[in-house]
Amino acid sequence: MTSDSSQSPLVWREDGLPQSRLYGDVYFSSADGLAETRAVFLDGCGLPGAWAGRDHFTVGELGFGTGLNIAALLDLWRREKPARDADGGGRLHIFSIEAHPITRDEAARALAVWPELGDAAQVLLDHWPSNARGFHRIDLPGFEAVLDLAVMDVAQALAAWSGRADAWFLDGFSPALNPAMWSDEILAAVAARTAPGGRAATFTVAGAVRRGLAAAGFAWEKRPGFGRKRERLEATFPGDAAASTSPKTLAVVGGGIAAAAVALAARTEGLTVTVFDADRAKASGNPAALVTPALDAGGGPRAALPAQALARAAALYDALPGAVLARGVLRLATGPRDPDRFAAVAGQDLFAAGEMTVLDADEAGAALGEPAAGALRMGLARVVDPAAILAAWRGEAIAAEVASLHKAEDGWRLFDADGAMLATADAVILTGGADLAALWPEAPIRPVRGQTSWTGPTDEAVTPAAFGGYAVPTREGGVLFGATHDRGETASDLRDADHERNRAALAKGRSALAVRLADTTLDGRAAVRATTADHLPLAGAVPGAPAGLFVLGGLGGRGFATAPLLAEHVVALMLDIPSPLPRDLAALVEPHR
Repeated sequence: MTSDSSQSPLVWREDGLPQSRLYGDVYFSSADGLAETRAVFLDGCGLPGAWAGRDHFTVGELGFGTGLNIAALLDLWRREKPARDADGGGRLHIFSIEAHPITRDEAARALAVWPELGDAAQVLLDHWPSNARGFHRIDLPGFEAVLDLAVMDVAQALAAWSGRADAWFLDGFSPALNPAMWSDEILAAVAARTAPGGRAATFTVAGAVRRGLAAAGFAWEKRPGFGRKRERLEATFPGDAAASTSPKTLAVVGGGIAAAAVALAARTEGLTVTVFDADRAKASGNPAALVTPALDAGGGPRAALPAQALARAAALYDALPGAVLARGVLRLATGPRDPDRFAAVAGQDLFAAGEMTVLDADEAGAALGEPAAGALRMGLARVVDPAAILAAWRGEAIAAEVASLHKAEDGWRLFDADGAMLATADAVILTGGADLAALWPEAPIRPVRGQTSWTGPTDEAVTPAAFGGYAVPTREGGVLFGATHDRGETASDLRDADHERNRAALAKGRSALAVRLADTTLDGRAAVRATTADHLPLAGAVPGAPAGLFVLGGLGGRGFATAPLLAEHVVALMLDIPSPLPRDLAALVEPHR
């Protein structure tokens, strides 16, 4: 499947049922698809009883289709979920796989048959994913639930997922029509990603499926079927569900976008979070921030990571009132190879149609309002207000410098420079940017000083653009541009010479705008970015440290693009719950790589 496929995988039969164009099978029973889902999958996996008293519960699904199974699951979950208390609990994680996704309108038509699903169906439709290839993390507000949808082949998706499901909905098309979905290899991969005591359910009792489940370690039983199907299968994996030993309290050291994103991700999962911010010259304090990906025309994991991160960041910022200052950013062509590079990026199936669009010189000039050699329009890129995001996600922080950490029996203890204990917490995540080495001396961080410049309110209507440098609007009606890039420097003083360097870069990338701003008084700010040798972030457990110490850092100049997704990954590692990152992308950001 590619993102530019023009033919839907779905056709509508004369009786109104959706049928797979590829496999010739219907998406759900003609008798009553919702009743079938409840009987085969919800009852078949022992729900809601199986999740009683659980902090987190994970459901896996082979075959997302119209979203009917998940809508029915959400409806049941909201009515019967475990109550949250001071220690958290009651959080549903869903992992589903779909190689051939349908559109939101097609799903709406299919789900409209069951108005009783109400909000459960609507929340899926309101957050319906694109057909871009890869993992999609989808928020389901109002349900204490999150969906990770893998748009890829089933074998690849199962190999990429790091979670373990407590229940599996095995809902591929008929084994006779789609045997690859039911192969011994697929069922063995399902077993490898099943928690002890986990359940699996399916509508089919085909002999090959029964033998495959048994070979994978499941004990199966036939149960009365639904509709015209006389029988169905319920299967149980060996073992007993383990009691949760996950952290309940978290200390976050740092105050920028990495800290804010971690605080959001952790509180969403029910943790009590305390943020310690020494108010250093962090790289998250400008009046505007650019949210753009590191473009990689070569494909592979290094292209997939920024693509997935950008989609997640855009979704979260769009959901936060007042956070987004502008949607869509132009990446201007500055060299002869850029048009081909832009075309390669736009052609990747990591992006849905319209998310990356190549503009020729005339189109780019019209969009920019001044002559341009060409551009790549990045539809998911954003300009955001850092202060609004930090206020909403991070919340109030303790204005204290954590000088040392100590792992004790009661958890991690945090001390100030005088040796006074500031707090204890079950786990700690370091997000201090260029200051990471203060608490992790071996941190492979390279500091890079950067100074941005901005004007007060002007009459300029600025189209956000990047060109080596960048120029974007601020909330106050000004223009922010820059930034300098001085490796190894850590000073944060404001320099007139760097304002002039920024003016020169603006003149090179956007000459007409630079002329119009030539006599404008500038304000500005200098901060220190934290970079790594391979220009990839650090997201995971701190190497060699006692259990419970994690890091999110090395984000360079793209923290607002990468921090939201990577924070969710680090929190998932900390809690041993499913990560939104496929394994190959998680390997890119491993701190011990």
